[in-house]
Amino acid sequence: MTAAQTLAIDVRGLAKQFGDKRAVDGIDIAVPQGEVWGFLGPNGSGKTTTIRMLCGLLKPDAGEGTCLGHDFRRESEAIKRKTGYMTQHFSFWTDLSIRENLEFTARIYRLPDRRKMVDEALARLGLGERQHQLAGGLSGGWKQRMALAACMLHRPDLLLLDEPTAGVDPKARRDFWDQIHALSDEGLTVLVSTHYMDEAERCDRIVYINVGRIVARGTVADVIAQSGLVTFVIEGANARELAPHLRGLDGVESVAFFGAALHVSGHDAHKLETALAPLHSRDGLSVQRARPSLEDVFIQLQQESRGEA
Repeated sequence: MTAAQTLAIDVRGLAKQFGDKRAVDGIDIAVPQGEVWGFLGPNGSGKTTTIRMLCGLLKPDAGEGTCLGHDFRRESEAIKRKTGYMTQHFSFWTDLSIRENLEFTARIYRLPDRRKMVDEALARLGLGERQHQLAGGLSGGWKQRMALAACMLHRPDLLLLDEPTAGVDPKARRDFWDQIHALSDEGLTVLVSTHYMDEAERCDRIVYINVGRIVARGTVADVIAQSGLVTFVIEGANARELAPHLRGLDGVESVAFFGAALHVSGHDAHKLETALAPLHSRDGLSVQRARPSLEDVFIQLQQESRGEA
């Protein structure tokens, strides 16, 4: 981040407790305007709670700072008026058409010149030809487009996406992300929680949250480098059958299936090489050291999470 960048979010010491569970524990986060940030972590890690507090949808127990230029604790209503929030599950009216859903949403926001703004939203998301189709009859990808159009009707400065492409086919996901980056280029700041590694790699920066704390953050390259992970890829005949024999060997911290190949990872290169040395003499088997993927790192962080939870 350069000194010239304006921070859309600048919060320190964010915390939230539900009963005796510390859901978010002293998180600091600074998001430059116009960037797309991905939030990753196992279920129950605190990522959705963090996002909801940042935009004023949930009251924090502690923390200070600003969101969209407003005190995020005292001016939550002002923040909400500048925020679009897209939930994981489709939450619009299935017995209304696309246009009717958008017009109703525009009335809720009390938008002026509602017809013009709905027309613009329909055109932008490619919904014009389907505008009279009932929302309940749409595929997952078209429901997603309609939901995004509704979230953008009031022209927010911040967009929150909670696992927005769950259950959507790959092409629809790719089209969706093209729209997100087009909006980001216009200055919109986006926070998205996701479990898809290819989506995380489309973000300017990612944040991995575990038991309410940030354990990794930065660009994808930064997070991979910071992990200190060493990965070997095993390919060839019956490579997958080796997985049960490799787990538990000294130096082997994770074994994951990637198609017909195995990714074997750990933090001690020497121990890994020693553990895998007997495989080099097997005919038809390739054992090569490779740059860890984000998914390798994510799997490792998940395993560490289980130990801390």
